[in-house]
Amino acid sequence: MIRFHKGRREEVKSANNETLQTIKQRRSIRLFTKEEVSDQDINLLLHAANEAPSAHNQQSWKFMVMRDRKKQELAQLVTSQSGEFPRPASTLLRMAARSISGAAVVIAIANTGDLIRHGTQLFKVEREMAHDFFRTMEIQSSAAAVQNLLLAATSLGLATVWLGILYLIKDEVLDFLGEPKGEFMAVVPVGYAATSSQGPQKQPLVMKARYLD
Repeated sequence: MIRFHKGRREEVKSANNETLQTIKQRRSIRLFTKEEVSDQDINLLLHAANEAPSAHNQQSWKFMVMRDRKKQELAQLVTSQSGEFPRPASTLLRMAARSISGAAVVIAIANTGDLIRHGTQLFKVEREMAHDFFRTMEIQSSAAAVQNLLLAATSLGLATVWLGILYLIKDEVLDFLGEPKGEFMAVVPVGYAATSSQGPQKQPLVMKARYLD
């Protein structure tokens, strides 16, 4: 009988599990080919994002899909705003603009504020406490939707990057999208990777996990 070391046994299980392999293979890709992404694939990504868990099942998120002119206008906005910041933020914003411009499609995600409004009214606790609670819930829910989108893209052979640096100009981006100011905004370029990436080296799990008996 072959006895596997515990770590080796877990590797074998991971190799045979498509979901775990997708999680492991996901990379942040910033350079894309000119190949188009089909409407069918974009629809699959949006459905996957919409299946994310959300507080009280409110699904307090919205998706905005941009191609062509609108995508280029967003890239121009980001470039113009980059001059308002010192390095390295300005450099990262210009890099983000290039990713937006080069991707086949860009998907923006924003929360609606519905949960904040309704929950604050329903919870019989201090209003400020309720607002902070539901604000956090909306952010967590919307972030889960983005992660679903990233993993779905990986499973379809598509490349993505979550441009977190754009949070520096969140209000300007939301205004550009025609959305009210909110607590959450994410911009995700989607396309086919022009370069391969091994991804960053992750810290050992032993440094990140504790088991409490």
